[in-house]
Amino acid sequence: MKNAKIPKGIKIKSVLVFIFIFLVINGFIHMQFLNQKNAEKLKAAYTAESTVERIEAQLNKYFSKSDLLKKIVESGHELGEVEFDKLSGFLQDDEVVIEAIELAQDGVVSQVYPLDGNEEAIGLDMLENSARKTEARLAMNSEKYTIAGPYELVQGGTGALLFDPIYTTGETGEKNFWGFSILVINWEEFIDDIQLEALEDAAYHYRIWKMDMSTGEKLSIAECGSAIADDALEVVCDVPNDNWHFEIVPAGGWISNSDILFGSVASIVFSLLVTVVYWQFEMRRYKEAVYTAGIKKAAREAKSANEAKTRFLFNMSHDIRTPLNAVIGFADLLKEHLDDRAKVEDYVDKIRASGSMLLSIINHVLEMARIESGKTALNENVTCINDIADSLQAVFEPSVHEKELICNINCNVTHEYVICDETKVREIFLNIIGNSVKYTPKGGRVRVDIVETDTDIKDYASFRIVISDTGIGMSKEYLPHIFEEFTREHSTTEAKVDGTGLGLPIVKALLDLMKGTIDVKSEPGKGTTTIINLSFPVATKEQIKDGNEQKRENLINSLKGKRLLLAEDNDLNAEIAMTILNENGIEVERAEDGRICVDMLKAAREDYYDGILMDIQMPNMNGYDATEEIRKLRGRRGIIPIIAMTANAFEEDRKKAFVCGMNAHIVKPIDVGVMLSTLGKFIV
Repeated sequence: MKNAKIPKGIKIKSVLVFIFIFLVINGFIHMQFLNQKNAEKLKAAYTAESTVERIEAQLNKYFSKSDLLKKIVESGHELGEVEFDKLSGFLQDDEVVIEAIELAQDGVVSQVYPLDGNEEAIGLDMLENSARKTEARLAMNSEKYTIAGPYELVQGGTGALLFDPIYTTGETGEKNFWGFSILVINWEEFIDDIQLEALEDAAYHYRIWKMDMSTGEKLSIAECGSAIADDALEVVCDVPNDNWHFEIVPAGGWISNSDILFGSVASIVFSLLVTVVYWQFEMRRYKEAVYTAGIKKAAREAKSANEAKTRFLFNMSHDIRTPLNAVIGFADLLKEHLDDRAKVEDYVDKIRASGSMLLSIINHVLEMARIESGKTALNENVTCINDIADSLQAVFEPSVHEKELICNINCNVTHEYVICDETKVREIFLNIIGNSVKYTPKGGRVRVDIVETDTDIKDYASFRIVISDTGIGMSKEYLPHIFEEFTREHSTTEAKVDGTGLGLPIVKALLDLMKGTIDVKSEPGKGTTTIINLSFPVATKEQIKDGNEQKRENLINSLKGKRLLLAEDNDLNAEIAMTILNENGIEVERAEDGRICVDMLKAAREDYYDGILMDIQMPNMNGYDATEEIRKLRGRRGIIPIIAMTANAFEEDRKKAFVCGMNAHIVKPIDVGVMLSTLGKFIV
């Protein structure tokens, strides 16, 4: 062993250990970085919100001064030049942030204080000037205080205009637009007044911007001297008729480069140490592994045997249901029609046929161990193809009737009697037709055609079996895997059909044993067509006679990290919905009624929730009213996707949901596939 070559497996495992430890440590460090980032964001959010509060407080102070002038005009008092100058001088602040005060009757500036230096503003029509008309008209139409700018003023310098629309009351009580009370803000003094330089002193980069109402582009209001990172924290500052967006990020980023470098080096060093220890450990036990190979082989064989037993149990659960359903179904019908002899005899025959097939399935499942071990053999006897077709019709009749399917089994053969393993042939039919029935929606169609085809082999009959349905179908990506054990394209939850994924692998194994072929064609939503080709020896008259004297045996895997607001007053319904969503990686917060839902949406930051699942019938405020109130909100809150999730299932309920502003309508009880599909369309 001294000069033995190091096994390739140990090398690969050592590399995998290094990768695994490296990923684990990096994951831990990443979590620490996330915690650090979250802590920094909390600090930044507090700083940003404090700044926003100062901005809003300053704007409110200016608004109160403008409002005094506005109320005097609205009272009908005419301000002469002297009186206007005295009042404006009183209103002008000591810091000279308010650079000028203007009155613009009918939108045209007619009075300015101080006039000295502001002569260019006299006669300026705010409703027609290209740089001012958008905000001026917005203020006039909304009757709300509106801020325009910052931009170059006609009297020189950079400033913002605070439009305060003035409406007077006519003799008949109607409201008439008089004009504007306008405050001209010295922008540089305003920025100094809100102390933005303190942010840079605190090692923050910042930017304040808004959407230009004329061009729709971002307009920078104030920013630091350095470029701001893309992952900056954003806080919205509500101003009348507009939103200002305040972005802030630490000067060194949420996580410093030195921290990142240290974390990477630590990950590599520790991973190398663990890998060296693992390498030495594996090399020590390698020699022992050579001598214990036989024991491990025996253990693997035992494990394989246990897995085979498990597959048998799954197989029985999967395939025993169809004939058992027939037995129970016709037994119930027999009890209801005991006085109808013809029906009694018909039901008894069908129960017997289904019982025989059930026995055949059990025998076949037990024999699958021999198929997988290569020790199985065909138990060939005289078999009537027409009898198989007739028994299949009886076995599937209850399921077909329950789902209101159209099922036709057509048998057109010349040589009715052949030598084959009837149990295994029935099992092939059972699995494929059973899948067609299970995966075909209510009202669909299943068709089976058994046709004898030409063959060059003497005393043999060849059969082409075509089984087609209008079921849910399979994708072209899944088709290459249909014969792999325990594989299913649709989980039980998605397809609403029980199964283990053993049906088609069993079919393939049996067909290989019989030297037959199978071809499956399918398309999602359009159904599946299965084509099977089999050849059997034709039974002689003597074999048919002997065969008729004996009893014959008869014989299916789904947007992370999103956050939803669930409005649901019923605790059980809320628990069900939250559990389903959480299991699919979706975060959910609950509101017990529509009023709480609206309040939670308003209280959260604008981009906090990705969508709302809205119940309809709730106390305090129902889902319709809550949706209408949400749609009145400004910004992203007003356009958040809202999906009705309700027991109100009528078409008029669905229409009412869309009329009030909802995006989609899901009916209770919840269909998980429908709910996730619907969320995928709107929660992006």
